[in-house]
Amino acid sequence: MHLLKDLKLAIIGLGYVGLPLAVEFGKKRTVLGFDIDSDRIQQLKSGQDKTLEISSDELKASSNLNFTFNEADLNKCNCYIVTVPTPIDQYNQPDFTPLVKASELVGKVLKKDDLVIYESTVYPGATEEVCVPILEKFSKLKFNTDFYCGYSPERINPGDKAHRIADIKKVTSGSMPEVADLVDRLYKEIILAGTHPVKSIKVAEAAKVIENTQRDINIAFINELAIIFNKLNIDTEEVLLAAGTKWNFIPFRPGLVGGHCIGVDPYYLTHKAQSIGYHPELILAGRKLNDNMGFYVVSQLIKAMIKKGIKVEQSKILIMGLTFKENCPDLRNTRVIDIVKELKEYNCEVEIFDPCASKEEAFKEYELDLLDAKDLKINSYDAIIVAVGHSQFKSMQAAKIHSFGKENHILYDLKYILESAQADIRL
Repeated sequence: MHLLKDLKLAIIGLGYVGLPLAVEFGKKRTVLGFDIDSDRIQQLKSGQDKTLEISSDELKASSNLNFTFNEADLNKCNCYIVTVPTPIDQYNQPDFTPLVKASELVGKVLKKDDLVIYESTVYPGATEEVCVPILEKFSKLKFNTDFYCGYSPERINPGDKAHRIADIKKVTSGSMPEVADLVDRLYKEIILAGTHPVKSIKVAEAAKVIENTQRDINIAFINELAIIFNKLNIDTEEVLLAAGTKWNFIPFRPGLVGGHCIGVDPYYLTHKAQSIGYHPELILAGRKLNDNMGFYVVSQLIKAMIKKGIKVEQSKILIMGLTFKENCPDLRNTRVIDIVKELKEYNCEVEIFDPCASKEEAFKEYELDLLDAKDLKINSYDAIIVAVGHSQFKSMQAAKIHSFGKENHILYDLKYILESAQADIRL
């Protein structure tokens, strides 16, 4: 096993997780950032990050960080940190394709005494059950004899400039006690908030997957409350603010639950639970409720339009926001798409404006053409849905947003960016 000072790092995958990690380590030691996307590498070399997680100044200041898409360059390294995504497929089952391909890649360059650390979110046991056999197969080396593994789950919150990687406590683990110690000491070089070592990789995997599962269940509970309160003609936000005056009330808001974490990770845990013969009722119930919120939103909108005498078929509807969360360009697993698809089932004409999203990515992922700001016309829409709470939308204020609507229109505020009286419907 290599000494800490002798570790030569390679970060495999330079997305929302890998790039900030590479930049932080690049402040302390030589780091090679690897991604299979050659366009992404050229972009980073030019000092630009399309995810907006890292500024141009930060990239240019990271003089110890080099980028490559050439697999042969990885031979220079002896410690590989894998930060690829772990999505789900159309059946809500774990899709290990990126993780398998990354493990095959590392296995081909793995040498005796090398260390492989995984950060990708998985179910408990996946690192040793899925990844390690691939490393052994492609390297012809034996686990915990010739090479070693660690697991330190990522805790990146895309778009959050207040909680950066160095400021978030890091859970660390290793395949042997001495490996766990090495992994922990490595991350302590960059994590100012400190680390939390655990005794096994499985514990670290479980800790990560329940973080987002807990949030998912809490949001599902609030979403269900919003449905009940709407039927009772009670303003949900007013109820939540009142309940929040108690010291131990947990503050959550209703909404669409998408993205690459909260809307995905619970399915990894439920998949593992079912594989050992347990049906997780509460987790799956929360997932079902959250996955159906887009359909609920559209049903509420359609009812409101009918009550106002607005013809639904061929109506023109503006959706403000497409990304999965506010002030972030990430379109992965956005549940706003559920609203778009459902409205089109009613033969509505849907237009989308999102100043944070990439027009190219929106078309590539969903075949959607996004409006430019100049395309927004006053008195044009039968309904307006504020689907994402971008700062740009908040700064518009109610009068500006209403101006996009026809004289008789519906404004649906999903994100509570307006006062209750300023919107026709709120979630």
